Amino acid sequence: MPTDPSDAESLEGREFAARAPYTVTSEAVADFAAATGWAGDRVPPTFPIVVAFHAMAEFMVAGGLDLSRVVHGDEKFVYERSIGVGDTLSAVLTVDGVRRVRTNDFYKTTTLITDDTGALVCTATATIVHRDVEDAA
Repeated sequence: MPTDPSDAESLEGREFAARAPYTVTSEAVADFAAATGWAGDRVPPTFPIVVAFHAMAEFMVAGGLDLSRVVHGDEKFVYERSIGVGDTLSAVLTVDGVRRVRTNDFYKTTTLITDDTGALVCTATATIVHRDVEDAA
């Protein structure tokens, strides 16, 4: 069974911050580019998921979500500026909405990614689906 419906609903409106800032390294960018097939010479446009995932992990622990049963329903990144090697970034995820479809929980989230001055770098929005055990098999 996925999270208890009342537990899932209690997450709505809550914020979850990554435990520590994340420094973008050339090695991390190269690893991400290789894993995703990115051939460009800049930081891949979906790289912010690396930073956002640290806040998402805090959300999943608080909500009792099992990563093996989590699927992205959608994901979008809106940039204020590009990300570069050497940037130190922080992420705060907000649960904007929760709904249950049959036995699966859908969480709409917004993650604000800021630099070490506090300036907004990127906004990541996603729908995270936590599948029921029977659906996950």
